[in-house]
Amino acid sequence: MATLKPSFTVSPPNSNPIRFGSFPPQCFLRVPKPRRLILPRFRKTTGGGGGLIRCELPDFHLSATATTVSGVSTVNLVDQVQIPKGEMWSVHKFGGTCVGNSQRIRNVAEVIINDNSERKLVVVSAMSKVTDMMYDLIRKAQSRDDSYLSALEAVLEKHRLTARDLLDGDDLASFLSHLHNDISNLKAMLRAIYIAGHASESFSDFVAGHGELWSAQMLSYVVRKTGLECKWMDTRDVLIVNPTSSNQVDPDFGESEKRLDKWFSLNPSKIIIATGFIASTPQNIPTTLKRDGSDFSAAIMGALLRARQVTIWTDVDGVYSADPRKVNEAVILQTLSYQEAWEMSYFGANVLHPRTIIPVMRYNIPIVIRNIFNLSAPGTIICQPPEDDYDLKLTTPVKGFATIDNLALINVEGTGMAGVPGTASDIFGCVKDVGANVIMISQASSEHSVCFAVPEKEVNAVSEALRSRFSEALQAGRLSQIEVIPNCSILAAVGQKMASTPGVSCTLFSALAKANINVRAISQGCSEYNVTVVIKREDSVKALRAVHSRFFLSRTTLAMGIVGPGLIGATLLDQLRDQAAVLKQEFNIDLRVLGITGSKKMLLSDIGIDLSRWRELLNEKGTEADLDKFTQQVHGNHFIPNSVVVDCTADSAIASRYYDWLRKGIHVITPNKKANSGPLDQYLKLRDLQRKSYTHYFYEATVGAGLPIISTLRGLLETGDKILRIEGICSGTLSYLFNNFVGDRSFSEVVTEAKNAGFTEPDPRDDLSGTDVARKVIILARESGLKLDLADLPIRSLVPEPLKGCTSVEEFMEKLPQYDGDLAKERLDAENSGEVLRYVGVVDAVNQKGTVELRRYKKEHPFAQLAGSDNIIAFTTTRYKDHPLIVRGPGAGAQVTAGGIFSDILRLASYLGAPS
Repeated sequence: MATLKPSFTVSPPNSNPIRFGSFPPQCFLRVPKPRRLILPRFRKTTGGGGGLIRCELPDFHLSATATTVSGVSTVNLVDQVQIPKGEMWSVHKFGGTCVGNSQRIRNVAEVIINDNSERKLVVVSAMSKVTDMMYDLIRKAQSRDDSYLSALEAVLEKHRLTARDLLDGDDLASFLSHLHNDISNLKAMLRAIYIAGHASESFSDFVAGHGELWSAQMLSYVVRKTGLECKWMDTRDVLIVNPTSSNQVDPDFGESEKRLDKWFSLNPSKIIIATGFIASTPQNIPTTLKRDGSDFSAAIMGALLRARQVTIWTDVDGVYSADPRKVNEAVILQTLSYQEAWEMSYFGANVLHPRTIIPVMRYNIPIVIRNIFNLSAPGTIICQPPEDDYDLKLTTPVKGFATIDNLALINVEGTGMAGVPGTASDIFGCVKDVGANVIMISQASSEHSVCFAVPEKEVNAVSEALRSRFSEALQAGRLSQIEVIPNCSILAAVGQKMASTPGVSCTLFSALAKANINVRAISQGCSEYNVTVVIKREDSVKALRAVHSRFFLSRTTLAMGIVGPGLIGATLLDQLRDQAAVLKQEFNIDLRVLGITGSKKMLLSDIGIDLSRWRELLNEKGTEADLDKFTQQVHGNHFIPNSVVVDCTADSAIASRYYDWLRKGIHVITPNKKANSGPLDQYLKLRDLQRKSYTHYFYEATVGAGLPIISTLRGLLETGDKILRIEGICSGTLSYLFNNFVGDRSFSEVVTEAKNAGFTEPDPRDDLSGTDVARKVIILARESGLKLDLADLPIRSLVPEPLKGCTSVEEFMEKLPQYDGDLAKERLDAENSGEVLRYVGVVDAVNQKGTVELRRYKKEHPFAQLAGSDNIIAFTTTRYKDHPLIVRGPGAGAQVTAGGIFSDILRLASYLGAPS
């Protein structure tokens, strides 16, 4: 009872509230039912002519009554004191990593001090690894393992050392006194568990929650050392939760709010350090908030205080668009809606547990995810964005991707299911009875089948329960099968804007198909906030990379392997070096060469070879060439979804690997003619695989180097034109030879000149034999639909028969002039008729044949107008019958051939999603 001087006047009962000028603005007296209380936080001052009552409590509502007895006024305080609520509060949560040692605790204190909010409530977890240590104590005590005593001593020592580093004087003594008292109690409790060989859930929760008590106390002492007012809260005194049967708890917000008011009336402060993870049942039995409990604590406290925002401090810069351990190019999301965060966390993303979001959603309180170790990072804001701002901030309808691994798919199928009420109820009743968790459900609209995903560890129990429940239906044939498909993963695409954007699913499935990934099941809710697919577990990372690259990155990333760093391969690498920055900046194409291999040495990289130094690196750091390791490096990369091998050789052994590469999902680009002109059955098998898969095989440079010959032919066929005849000069070497075989010059003289200029193969017989032209004819014939083999072509060889057996190039070149007469006579005959000689390949589609021959053309014919090493191809079709379609240009040389390959690379990037 506080007795006041007679000069203090209080209105009698049942009067209106009286506001006293000396009280804080929000503090006033009411007249409820009288209840006498001691007023320890009131002090009396005098001044002027009478006494004043001043309240030292912070701003809050105060209820009181007044009576007058024998001239003495008495104030009777009612004990329902309300904590102020609203945007003056900010709530922070610091995880175990944030308070992992003494320096980190100092850093946390600094963050709290620098927050300029009027009031702050800080939720802390136990120090890093301490909760695991506490549960380990319980396990050891239950197992009657005496080492629980030494493990408890390790817990004590960890906190004792930390406290000694942080505190001193009375603060240190006070904390250590509490710590040793807690350890003594824990030792007694663990001894009881040791004797019983069992710990109840409440015992376990009580033991496990001590880490939060100690970290909260230490942090409060550190904050108080700076001179700020600060109290620590044991949230078991405030948070009341009701345990459920699903290993979760439901907060009792009404009771918690009452207890928070009561706690605050006894512990007023503008900074409160609260324990995370722990709470109490309505019976005041200690419990925990289960998984991600500290986050949940912060969300509940934020809701109770109607706080301005809740900041979750972690060791990452925010929420990523995908798991950065699987997708190297994952980016931090600036904003997420509550629904998006909910969906992503459900599917395993490191965001927040879905239940954490529920309390703050009630009052539209933003959650901010920030990195305690990178204060410059703004983090991710989880809120409900205004409708008018949402479109402006969103660059893609999909906000992020997440995966769940180690699942199995159960498919219940049968014609007897259709139209039978209760079938689904029976199925999922069985699942419930075995306590399994259903991750995803998909049902065909025909009701012929229902499939659902469950954790792989639970699939056997579910399968057995279903077979038992539906044994009669299976025997009668109403159900055809209960199939278990193991080794599955779920991939989820999440985005609130997906709901109003057509084509999202199309793009998603296109990206998966182009990555050669098969989808086993699909599910999409009517909210359209997520699209979920079930895939093979082995494809999980690859699928995540593929869809993330297609949707989120606005660029196409290609893992490339270059086989054959010879003249053409080296030129291509130099072109890639010169264009890489432009392609990435202007066309959003990221080309990364992860491997270069020759016949003897190879160079590999996980992130991309520095193409400005590739020759030097190959020479200094190259290892023994191994095509299997090379392939694994290019295709097995953890961060790049699309891979391509570029074969710049003329090696048939390399060409024989194309089928296996394509089958694995590796795209192939090549100027190597061996695969497309090799055995017909192998060619047909290769093309059949290409057509059936989403793996691309481009070979524009096999005919005409950089000229668009293959693409022109395909364009004609795909638009319904019919090929009648293809005729052309398609060897740059032989074009040069006959363009310069004029006047009095001998054929051997021109060959020597071309060889010295590097226009021929090292052995000119490889050019003069006509085999190279024949291979190009076969390629064009097969593209036109003819099933020809190399052996089917009559070839005019320009190598004199007696010289085919020469053992060396030098011997061949020395003897070649002896045979100049025959070709000189043919040239003279042609010139006398006003014609020129040209070495051509012909595809006669009408008569289903091809030839390689030396033909004569009038001087006004386009073939007679060539110069240098130019190529020319004439397409005679039903559309271009009277005037053939002609493609002409440089048909040889490293630069144009490499340019043709480069063009195919960019074409592949376009097919994979790059802007065209």
